[in-house]
Amino acid sequence: MESITELAKSLDWSPLWISLKTGIVATIISFFLGLWAARKVIKKDYRMKSVLDGILTLPMVLPPTVAGFFLLLIFSRRRPLGIFLDETFDIQVVHTWLGCILAATVIAFPLMYRNARAAFEQIDADLVFAGRTLGMSEISIFWRVVVPTAGPGIASGTILTFARAMGEYGATSMLAGNIPGKTGTLSQRIAMVIQDGDYVTAGFWVMVVMIIAFIAIFMINIIIGKQMKNVRKW
Repeated sequence: MESITELAKSLDWSPLWISLKTGIVATIISFFLGLWAARKVIKKDYRMKSVLDGILTLPMVLPPTVAGFFLLLIFSRRRPLGIFLDETFDIQVVHTWLGCILAATVIAFPLMYRNARAAFEQIDADLVFAGRTLGMSEISIFWRVVVPTAGPGIASGTILTFARAMGEYGATSMLAGNIPGKTGTLSQRIAMVIQDGDYVTAGFWVMVVMIIAFIAIFMINIIIGKQMKNVRKW
């Protein structure tokens, strides 16, 4: 126990803080984009819905390094968009914390989108029609009727999105690199210490990640359990 305490005191905790900050910001962005995208897609016809769903879900099935490659092509300072952002707004994406956020958002967004869409599709349409009958605007219906009704599914998607964003490795390594104290995330730190043969430090960080993952799964089970407590068992 004392050795673990001593190890914890001697460690550089910046990878954990970078991962937590990245996960929080990426989750907030994915939350609003995911709700907006899900709301738009479910109103489309079958063919358009299939096309949009495939595009929005693509980062979830692609290897993260492939997604990181495309992001690097788009935001590199040798490419038109990267040059424009750098010269016009002094915004640099490659090898910056912004790159960590962008990579994590792109990889984690499909989880938020698909959970939100699934939750929206299970809502009774009569609730929406009732809101329109009462004279509520579409925005009011969405935030005061649709979102609360789909709350458990949205909450589960949010937790999964945070966990995925925090643990992102491939796309982040491609776009943001691994700069200690700046873009070096927890996943990258684990990979580095394993390469150095430091399995004790790697084991400690793996334990931290497992605890965070367990908490995320536990929270999802609590949310789903509250939703299903009134469902009759068979």
